[in-house]
This record gives sequence, structure tokens and C-alpha cells, in this order.
Amino acid sequence: MHAGWSGNWSDHLPVGPRNGPTRFRRTTFLPVLLCLLVSGGLGAQAGSIEWRDALRQPAEWYAGPEAARIADNLLVYQHPIGGWPKNLDMAAALDQEAKERIRRQQATRDHDLGRPTIDNGATYTQLRYLARVYAAGGGERYREAFNKGIDYLLEAQYPNGGWPQYYPLRKGYYSHITFNDGAMIGALELLREVATGTYPFVDRRRVRAARAAVEKGVELILATQIEVDGQLTAWCAQYDPQTLEPTTARAYELVSLSGAESVGIVNFLMGIPEPTVAITRAVEGAVDWFERVQLSELRLIRQENPALPKGYDLIVGFDPEHATPLWARFYEIGTNYPMFVGRDGVVRYALSEIEYERRVGYRWLNDWATELLEKDYPAWRKAWN
Repeated sequence: MHAGWSGNWSDHLPVGPRNGPTRFRRTTFLPVLLCLLVSGGLGAQAGSIEWRDALRQPAEWYAGPEAARIADNLLVYQHPIGGWPKNLDMAAALDQEAKERIRRQQATRDHDLGRPTIDNGATYTQLRYLARVYAAGGGERYREAFNKGIDYLLEAQYPNGGWPQYYPLRKGYYSHITFNDGAMIGALELLREVATGTYPFVDRRRVRAARAAVEKGVELILATQIEVDGQLTAWCAQYDPQTLEPTTARAYELVSLSGAESVGIVNFLMGIPEPTVAITRAVEGAVDWFERVQLSELRLIRQENPALPKGYDLIVGFDPEHATPLWARFYEIGTNYPMFVGRDGVVRYALSEIEYERRVGYRWLNDWATELLEKDYPAWRKAWN
């Protein structure tokens, strides 16, 4: 196994491993966020807030009429099996015609509204919102919807402890155990809240079931951490639900070590009270890997260019004076080479070598592990020395 990356490379050259780990300062790089919230014509008019802001309101807001209106929207969007679809502004106002159309489309698995999921924050985000409105004095219907959503998460879990991206199962990579975009960790964190009494209105049976589901999830996490040359590293973004082997998703999401999703996994493990030896080993191994694969002396630069479709390009610049820590989204297992992959599925080792649409349409480099290494992990280690 290579020692890791010092990151002394430019965007226009292939990337290769250097000698030994390098530590860095906090990054100031903030990637362009792609907003996936769409109303799809379902709303009569926009609400006073967007769904993405629904969990960012002051506590007293959740006792008001606007919070109840949005909670009632969630009851409409909730699939009969208990979960929610993704990428919708569920705060947008719904007239009666829109509500009836949603119910019809929920019955069709070929329609997005008929495909409940844990991808992109779906289901566990709606559950947290309903819990806040109910706790603020909302009606019993919100508690019932919350419990139905918990039952959905429990039913969707594989016997081995993992979660598919979609349930009921959808053919293709959607049935893989999915860490990508925080899917499985999002479900586990919500269930851990249930198991530890965050929601006192949940009955004991569901609390016990949530506790068991979390325990199985932790076992799955430990079983899927990738080991290279006898050394624990990180996790792939998705796994085969039968073999637990790392696997691919979309054409540009290949078998790899994830510099993004693995941060959420480590943070989840560090949130376990009184960690076992196995959990401690997993955290230490992943943190060591993050330290070794940091990219130094580089900046991701948004270069304005009106001639391009989006008006800009993204390039990686060599900037020893101002560079701050970056991690790649994907690393090649065994070499720790950062991987950049276009829709052709071919691995390349420089961002500039993939097509423009993928280069600017996906987060290939970011400061994902900075807070973990500088703040969260040191505090965890001090607490569990």
C-alpha cells in the first residue's frame, strides 16, 4: 500500500502518490451546491419557507399554523408503506387537485412519488419534522405518521443490517446497501434517536426494534470497512447486499474508497456511547487513512467563462501559499489515487480529463474531513482515551 498523498500535483497532470502523510490548515473552499428541490407543478403557490429550511426554524415556529400546514403536506406525500419520495419542495402549497394527483401517482412505482427512499435526506428528514410539530402540540395524526415512518425504516433494513437506497426494492444499483449521500447513516441516526429516547412519544416496542436495528447497522458498518494490506481504511459508497463486497452505482461511481461518505460513517461511530474495541479500531483506522490521503498545496478554482454552458469551469490549481486541505470523493483501493470518472465509466487521475458536464456537475474534491480531523476526532479521543 502506498504511503498516501502529499498532493503536489496540478490539474493538468496525472496524479501519483508521494512520500508520507501531510497535515493541513482548514479549507475555505466551498463547492457550488446543486439545488434538487423542485415542486413539479404540484403546488398552487410557494409557502412562506422552502422545505430545505423546514428544520431550521425557531422552536416556537413549530407550534404555529404554517408548521402545521407543511406537516399536513407531509401526510399527503407519505407513501402508504410509510416512506417519502425525494427531491420535492414539500413546503409548497397544495390545492385539492394536487393532493389527488399525488395520491394517484403514489400507486405507480414507475412514478417518483411511488418510490419512497432514504436518498437525498428523504424519509428521515420528514420524520424529524413531524416529531417537532407533534412535540409542539400538533395533532395525533402527526405521531401516527411518525410511527408509520419508523415502521418503514425498520422494514426496509436488510437482515444483515444494511439499507437499500429504495424500498420497496428497485432494480439496479438502487437495491445496493447505500452509504452514498449519507443515506444509510441518515436512517441509522434517526433510529438511534428513537432508541435513546429523543422522541418520548414512541412506544417501547418500536424503541426496542430501533435499538436492535442500530446494533445490526453498526455490525454491518464494521464488516464493510475495507482493509488493505492488513490495515483498516475507509468505506465504499455502496455494497452488494448479498456478498457485502464493494460495488458500483452510476457509471461514474465505481468501486473505491469514499473520501466523502466515510466522514459521516466515522462521525456516527464516534457517537456511540462507550465504544467497543472494534469500534475504536474502526475509527482509528479511518482517521489514519484520512490523514494519509489529504491533498496538499491545491485549490479548486471556479474559473468564470461565459462561453461555457454554465458560465464557468472548475480547475485544480497548484497554490502552496493559500492551499487548504482537500479530499477526493473517490480513491482507488490499494493505491489511494484520487479517481475522476466521466459517464463513460473510465477512471482518470486528473479532473481536467473528464467531460465538462461531469466536471462541474459533481463534487469531486472538498474539505470533507477537515472538521473531523481538527475538532471531532480529537474531542472523541480525549473522551475515550
